[in-house]
Amino acid sequence: MSKAAVRLISVAVATAAVMTAAPAATAAPSSPAAATSTPSDPFYAYGGSEPLSAFAPGTVLKTRTLQYHLVGISTPLKAVQLLYRTTDAQGRPAANVTTVVRSPTGDRSKAVSYQSFYDSLSPEDGPSRAIAGNVSLGGLIPNVEAVFLAPLLAQGYDVVIPDTEGQQAHFAAGPEYGTNTLDSIRAATKSAQTGLNSATAFGLMGYSGGSIATNWAAALAPSYAPDVQRKLVGYAEGGLLVDPAHNLKYVDGSLVWSGVIPMAVIGVSRSYGIDLTSYLNGYGLEVLKELEHGSIVDALGHYPGLTWKKMAKSQYADPNSIPAFVEAMNKLNLGSAATPTVPGFIAQGNAGVLEGTFGNHPGIGTGDGVMVTGDVRALARQYCATGNSAVKYGQYELLSHTGASVVWASAALGWLGDRFAGRPAPSDCGRIPAGNSLAPEEPAPLS
Repeated sequence: MSKAAVRLISVAVATAAVMTAAPAATAAPSSPAAATSTPSDPFYAYGGSEPLSAFAPGTVLKTRTLQYHLVGISTPLKAVQLLYRTTDAQGRPAANVTTVVRSPTGDRSKAVSYQSFYDSLSPEDGPSRAIAGNVSLGGLIPNVEAVFLAPLLAQGYDVVIPDTEGQQAHFAAGPEYGTNTLDSIRAATKSAQTGLNSATAFGLMGYSGGSIATNWAAALAPSYAPDVQRKLVGYAEGGLLVDPAHNLKYVDGSLVWSGVIPMAVIGVSRSYGIDLTSYLNGYGLEVLKELEHGSIVDALGHYPGLTWKKMAKSQYADPNSIPAFVEAMNKLNLGSAATPTVPGFIAQGNAGVLEGTFGNHPGIGTGDGVMVTGDVRALARQYCATGNSAVKYGQYELLSHTGASVVWASAALGWLGDRFAGRPAPSDCGRIPAGNSLAPEEPAPLS
């Protein structure tokens, strides 16, 4: 990478960091038009004469090449964007976009699929939009993540960055995150413009929302995309969402992360086509309206002390009393998904009190502020017990969700480098402390 490109990336990342340092006081919801089915950029719309179902998952539908942007600033880096066919949360054919950034020093033999933690209910906040030059409040997160991408590019990795939530912003829909990621890799290796091909080896990397996509992709690959499975050297993730039902209880009343509760309600409703509004009271409906097209930036710190009970009608004080919600939550539980067959590095913080989450409920315990540490340990142990001994687990007792990301990124880069080099994968199996039960949620009676 040229010195000029490095300098430009550094300036843009610093600018993005300043702009996102204190968003809580001024953040406003994204445009109400953002989550409609008609994208503002025609590149995102498939208008072919054949139905999407006529194409195999991973088929490239459109291609464009543009300059890589950071907070709206054009850089010398080129990016190839692909519209491709994939599968949504309900198993329906869908079109999605991914971005391929070619390393100036790479030989196309190795690539990292980097899953962003953009966490938004607006498609306009996706990483592909930010890379194309769009600037939105939620879209600043993919810009800040350039600090993770620059070392990959400098070390010769081409980077593939899928819009993991799809074009309808199906927030937290893990299985769809996984299929979007796997089909993104398929598309990237089928496009002549990317330089990637069937011989390119891939690693998966993602933190927080990006870890959802990373783990689901690793779990689904053997059955959904065996062709991609053969290319994978491993997956590295941190701050992992395992059992969303546990997370909603853990952040209940949090000073910072409680805004995730209404985001999850909207995301689950949208992803699986269910209507949860009839279970909410007036205040709950008001919060949902405020966040309908918002991002994680709109939610963090905006609803301190928010609980499910404050949003729900009294008879639905226990969310498990809503059958459709229980069914959806169980579909998102990684504990019920297949065990990945490639090596994995899983890291998790455990100082959630630093981010205003004091929850320590029986069967759930502590976490990093939003993710439940006992769930992550349980999943890692489950993988060890079900045939995958190549699991490295790291727990950062003194770091919260935000702080752990920096430590994780450095460790993940080194771990992936070893996998690409063919070195034996380390194992922490037998040394991972016990975690929580990841059994499916059971319906509860009305209050």
